[in-house]
Amino acid sequence: MSSSKGKSGRLVADRRYPRKAGKSAAKPAQGRKTKTRRKPAQRQRRGGILGFFGAILRWILRLVWRVTLSATVVVALILGSAVLYVYSGLPELSEVTDGRARGSVTLLDRDGKVFALRGDQFGGAVTADTVSEHLKNAVVATEDRRFYWHFGVSPRGVASAIRINLREGRGPLSGHGGSTITQQTAKLLCLGVQYDPDEWESEADYVADCRRGSLSRKAQEAIYAIAMEAKYTKDEILSIYLNRAYMGGGAYGAEAAAQRYFAKPAAALNPAEAAMLAGLLTAPSTLAPTSNLQRSQDRAATVLRLMYDQGYLGEEDMRHYQENPAVLAQGARNLGGGYFADWIMSSDMDYLIGDTTEDVIIETTLDQRIQRATASAVDKIFTEKVREGSKAQVAVIVMSADGAVRGMVGGRDTDATGLFNRATQAVRQTGSAFKPFVYATALELGYSPLDTVVDEPYCLNIPGSGQWCPENYSRRHYGRVSLAEALEKSLNIPAVKVSETVGRDLVLRVARDFGIYRELADTPALALGASEATLLEMTGAYAGILNGGSSVRPYGQQLIRYKGASDPLIEASGGMGERVIREEAAQQLVWMMRRVVAQGTGGRAALPDRQVAGKTGTSQEARDAWFVGFTADYVAGVWMGYDDNTPLTGVTGSGLPAEIWHEVMLRVHDGLPVSPLPMMEPVPPKVPEPEPQPVPRQPQRRDSILEQVLRDILGGN
Repeated sequence: MSSSKGKSGRLVADRRYPRKAGKSAAKPAQGRKTKTRRKPAQRQRRGGILGFFGAILRWILRLVWRVTLSATVVVALILGSAVLYVYSGLPELSEVTDGRARGSVTLLDRDGKVFALRGDQFGGAVTADTVSEHLKNAVVATEDRRFYWHFGVSPRGVASAIRINLREGRGPLSGHGGSTITQQTAKLLCLGVQYDPDEWESEADYVADCRRGSLSRKAQEAIYAIAMEAKYTKDEILSIYLNRAYMGGGAYGAEAAAQRYFAKPAAALNPAEAAMLAGLLTAPSTLAPTSNLQRSQDRAATVLRLMYDQGYLGEEDMRHYQENPAVLAQGARNLGGGYFADWIMSSDMDYLIGDTTEDVIIETTLDQRIQRATASAVDKIFTEKVREGSKAQVAVIVMSADGAVRGMVGGRDTDATGLFNRATQAVRQTGSAFKPFVYATALELGYSPLDTVVDEPYCLNIPGSGQWCPENYSRRHYGRVSLAEALEKSLNIPAVKVSETVGRDLVLRVARDFGIYRELADTPALALGASEATLLEMTGAYAGILNGGSSVRPYGQQLIRYKGASDPLIEASGGMGERVIREEAAQQLVWMMRRVVAQGTGGRAALPDRQVAGKTGTSQEARDAWFVGFTADYVAGVWMGYDDNTPLTGVTGSGLPAEIWHEVMLRVHDGLPVSPLPMMEPVPPKVPEPEPQPVPRQPQRRDSILEQVLRDILGGN
């Protein structure tokens, strides 16, 4: 009994767990013993068929877990190896700041002021520490709010983007990409692939491949981004991004964009300007303030709200800058250059900037005052006098007598860039605007503007074509007229007669020497402008008449040099050339062309305060209408027509082209001193007085040299 008492006294469980009423101390112990020591046979019997399937399920789950764990380890090893491989090839920070494939071109006007930018602009390297804090915050708030917390890829951002894409009815990878700033930077670096012209058909193909959004490309992009996070600090990644991102208007990088739009460094941007630049990153070409300022300001207002939501800006500041948005600097508003800049850039510039990031400066002949005057005149005439819905186009060129182009409009969109330039590219029939070269040939051979020719029905047999009978535009004949009168009235028959008399080959030579260098029609219709030329060629040829008879090669480049260098690469590419006709002949021709405006077909081009000389032109079936003329200071040419050669309705060279010319030159000469034209009025031939006779008789009329030659050729009276 005593031993039994000793055993019960050592039961610790009874002391640790108080007994409950109505239960003995032994029962809980037995219950615990039963629960903890059940035999496997008993579990199987209790589970039955459910127990069997449960065991199978647990086995499958254990297998899945082991396979998943193993796969995760393998994937992690592969991913780690890929990241390590990419990491080893990442360049140093200084090597990846300038992301341009080619250098910039800055075009200066005749006064040395910037009027256009071409190529890829780069204002210099900046860092996240040197740019405005507002720009740094705006970019992070807009592009990647978790930039400072993720490891290069944001699974949360990707999931959110996929959800938005699916909700909007697109594919999971179409539209929103969920890319972090690091991934965007990886894309800007093209995952380290450099452009090789031997491998890619064009630079555009290379860029398109860099921007691909396939699943495999996204995976490569993620690996590259993770490697970048290991190689660079967050601010270094942001610095690369701020230097390489395209921000519209030809500007690559924050510094170039700040200078391009606001004429200030990136370090001095206020919140409104910073928000505008950050807003461009989504769609730089569409949202550029030079393209659509209002659209750019609306986007900036959204960026300011994001900055407020994320604590980068107070509510009062947000509202202030939304109500006072950023605007373009005065210089940025004046940039464009349009057709003139495109013409300069088409002049074999690729060999200078094609394979280098060197920045080029081009000093040009453009006069921005004349350019604005030309554009405003075209806008005025088309607004007031061209019927609504008309697709008729226009081209205008203003140049000096030496061929220096001062203004150019190549279409109704007067300051467009990258469009078809009708001033330099459209090759059209010249019509009667060609006739001055016929009379220039005659004057050079010694004929006088007062020599006469008979305007009468006239036919020629053309080998292979049969009989050809030219007619005047008015369908009338004026009898005996002087050469001056024939040009003044733009008579066709006298022009053909003179051309055939002096020699068509000589007319061809004079026209070519003056700058109409295309293939000219060696037929009698040459005199009527059956051949084709560009407006640039015609205006340059008329400049040769104004300057005293010397040929002219129109030019726009004064000098080309590398930025920061003083020695030129190329100097002026045009100007005056060899003499074509005598100065006396040129001055007599100017006198004849002065009559065209003073009392002939070009009356609408007349200016109120100074002398004007010129010539109208209307091609076959009125497909082209011209007026080309000059004052003592400038030469200007105007062409009108349809791009598809549709005939004009109610428009001839004496109409709208002459009116456009008048409006252009009225503005161009505003404030300029009046100078006379360099012309020479011909001296009438002296007729000897008859000796006194008992019976007065009429003096004999002296036939002109031209008429004598024509009588010999045609056998007429």
